[in-house]
Amino acid sequence: MTHKREIQGNVVKISGDKTASIVVERRVMHPRYHKVVKRFKKYLVHDERNELKVGDEIVAIECRPLSKTKSYRLKSVVVGVK
Repeated sequence: MTHKREIQGNVVKISGDKTASIVVERRVMHPRYHKVVKRFKKYLVHDERNELKVGDEIVAIECRPLSKTKSYRLKSVVVGVK
């Protein structure tokens, strides 16, 4: 079995049935100014039980493509919204 990538991010939108949109933040060094800057990317995550809410912090794991743009599924909720 191959190693699956894991991403950690915050839920920003519940986009349809069993799907959530999350934003992942990474910090990179600017090539010219040598300052640490934030970069963001959005991913669609499969949520089989519709348990996610906007604001949750989650961990998602890579899986086979479930649709044209959805290739991650929910692994666990790190911090939930009350």
